[in-house]
This record gives sequence, structure tokens and C-alpha cells, in this order.
Amino acid sequence: MNVYHFKKGTEICNYSYSNNILSVRLNRQRLVVCLEESVYIHNIKDMKLLKTLLNTPSNPSGLCALSINHSNSYLAYPGSSTIGEIIVYDANNLSTVTMIPAHDSPLAALTFNSSGTKLASASERGTVIRVFSIPEGQRLFEFRRGMKRYVNISSLSFSPDAQFLCASSNTETVHIFKLEQHGPSGEEECPTWGSYVGKMFSAASSYLPAQVSGVMSQERAFATVRLLVAGQRNVCTLAMIQKLPRLLVASSDGQLFIYNVDPQDGGECVLAQKHRLFGEDEDKEEGVESEGSEVTVPVQACPSYAATVAIPTTGPVTTTLTGYSEDGGAKKGEVIPEHEFAAGPVCLDDENEFPPINWCRDGTRGGQGRRL
Repeated sequence: MNVYHFKKGTEICNYSYSNNILSVRLNRQRLVVCLEESVYIHNIKDMKLLKTLLNTPSNPSGLCALSINHSNSYLAYPGSSTIGEIIVYDANNLSTVTMIPAHDSPLAALTFNSSGTKLASASERGTVIRVFSIPEGQRLFEFRRGMKRYVNISSLSFSPDAQFLCASSNTETVHIFKLEQHGPSGEEECPTWGSYVGKMFSAASSYLPAQVSGVMSQERAFATVRLLVAGQRNVCTLAMIQKLPRLLVASSDGQLFIYNVDPQDGGECVLAQKHRLFGEDEDKEEGVESEGSEVTVPVQACPSYAATVAIPTTGPVTTTLTGYSEDGGAKKGEVIPEHEFAAGPVCLDDENEFPPINWCRDGTRGGQGRRL
């Protein structure tokens, strides 16, 4: 694993592991490296190895989630290779918090909300999505994605305010679920047609067998998106852009779709913009908003990521700059300065902090580089 300072174009350190690296997660306190049967936790500021979790259940996909809130730096990973158990680990205090029996079949997706107080999970069946409180591990919500077929859920993501949860899979549909907030009397402030149907199912479920009543009490999708192409791996996320809720879906063929989300009524989301991140730009989709739908593609060639990090530094670079001692501590490695860590979350809409990014034809970003 190589850690680069993207703004300076220099390598901070590198580290070797005993097996293939399957995934890497980081926040402003910790960097987590997941192997198939072990997890390594590093201190992000000096990359010292703090903890090694050995002999973890077989995890061939490298599934894990790390809260982006460094105050609640919780790590979640599978606690079993045969059923959907979740181990929640405190990466700050280096201790196990709880084990959550989330699903009957193995886990397929995990994600925390931005504050690290909620954890969403899905199993390999892909029919039910559950949300738990953290660190207690209590089940808060249960959503049913579908009943007709099993799917491979590839992405789960909370909205910034944790009021919505989106899920994408290998099908053509992206689902958005609303985490309904009920008052003391159990009544919603703004009841919708979906809530009335849910109450009807809940009332009827008490007269039915437990397995049937469980299915009927699960919430359905609040909003949906029909993708133009099915069967491709994609990643979805919910974000506030220009003070409006949007759903972003990036597909493995290099396309980015931006949809408008109606936070009050839900329903079918409307495609607002479409971008091709590499290759030739496609024509505008019919019915897409004209404002801002064009992609600015500069003519000049932009350096690739590999070329950026290969920029030579002044003076000779010795092996001690990136070397590591046997116990995992940095050996004269570059320590990231304290002032480069923001106190709170950053706002990507703030053009003063994050200037607009232009995409080059080779898929790299033009303009000023930023360090993760």
C-alpha cells in the first residue's frame, strides 16, 4: 500500500502486507486495511500500526465500513462467513463494541451515516436492508427492497442528514428509503399514502403468522430510479447540491448520473444531468435539464494520477523517507501536519475551499490536486 500526499505530489509512506489488499478505508484518525482473514488499523497521522485483527472470518470481498466521523471512529466487518453477523469495533479505543446478528445469510454491504450513529446492512440475498443504532446495535429500521428475486447489492449510502438511505444493485433499479421519524403518539407529522399503507399492513400483521407479518411490517422504497443500463456494477450516494437533494449514480462504464429527489413525495426520480467521465461525450439525454448539463472538457492534456505522484522532489529521496520498522512504526516518515486536519466535516459545495473540478479526456481531474 502506498500513501501519497496528492497536493505535494510526494509519497508519504508505503507498507507491505502478508496477503492481497482487498479494501482500504480511512477517516481523519484511522486508516484501515482489510485482507481476507485479517484487518490492520493504522494511525493516519504517522501511519504507525496500532492494531492487527488476526483470524477474522473469511472475507473474500474485503467488506468493511469505517465511520467518517473521527470522534465516533467505528469499524464494521463480517463476524461470520456463513451468516450475517456484524462486528462493530472502536478504532479509536481499539476495542470491540458489539456483535449484531443482522441477517440469516452472509453480508453483502455495510455503511455508516456521517455521524457514526447508524449502520445499514444488506445480505447476499439482497431483499432486506436493516438499520441499527451505534454503538448499542439495536434495530431501528427494516426495509424491503423486493420479493421477486435475489440481487447483489453493491452500494448503500445515507444522506448527509441520515433521513434517507439509498441502495443500488446489479438490477436496473436504485431504491431510496426514508427513515421516518414518529412523534410520541406514533403519528407522523406529514403522513403520506405510503405511511397509510404501512399502518394498514402493521394492523393486519398481528393476525398473521410471524414470518408473513415480518414481511408485511417492512417499509417499502420511498423513491426509485430506473437506470438506463442494467447489469453493470455501480455506486450510489445522496448529496445536497445547490441546496437540493440529489442522487448520484456512477457506473463501471464511466458514466455519472445525477437525479433530482423529491424529499416530500418521493416517487420516480427525474434525471437532471448525465456525464461521461472518460471517453467521448455522449449527446444530451432527451428530457434532461439544459442548464449545466454539458460537461466541460478542456482540450489540454492533464497528467494522470501516476504521473502526478511521480513528480520528483527536490534533493535525493532516501529509503528512510518511506521505510518502516519491523513493529510497524514510521521510520523518519513524513508526519502529516496537524493544521491539515479540519476540525469538522468539509463542504464540497464551498467553492472557496474546493474549487470546481474539470474532467480531462483521460478521466483525471484538472486544477488543484487535493490530499485525501
